[in-house]
Amino acid sequence: MAHLTGNDRRRARVRRAIKAAANGRLRLSVHRSSLHIYAQVIDDVQGRTLASASTLDKDVRDTLKTGANVAAAAVVGKLIAERAKAAGVTSVIFDRGQFLYHGRIKALADAAREGGLDF
Repeated sequence: MAHLTGNDRRRARVRRAIKAAANGRLRLSVHRSSLHIYAQVIDDVQGRTLASASTLDKDVRDTLKTGANVAAAAVVGKLIAERAKAAGVTSVIFDRGQFLYHGRIKALADAAREGGLDF
C-alpha cells in the first residue's frame, strides 16, 4: 500500500464518513486552491457531475477582484446553489475534502444554504 500524506489521509477519512452518511444524497464537493475555489454537485452512484461553479467561470471572474477571498467563495456558493436547483437538486451532503470548515469553505457552504441547498 502506498504511503499517504496527511492531506490524503484527511481527504479519505472525510470522504469515507460522507459516503457512509449520504443515504443516496448527492455530494457537494469543494476544492480550494491559493487562487480560486471550485464546487461541484456529484452523483456518486452514476459517477456524473450535475452542476459546477468556480471563480474561473467567465461571469464570476469579471465581477471579482480575486478568486481567493471569502467574498469570492460566497459568490460561488450562491452560483452552485442556483445551478443545482436548475438541475433539480435540493438536498446534498457537504464534502469539504481535506480543508477545514473555516474561512472560504464555510463562506461557500453558508452561501449555498442561503441559495436554497439543504445540507
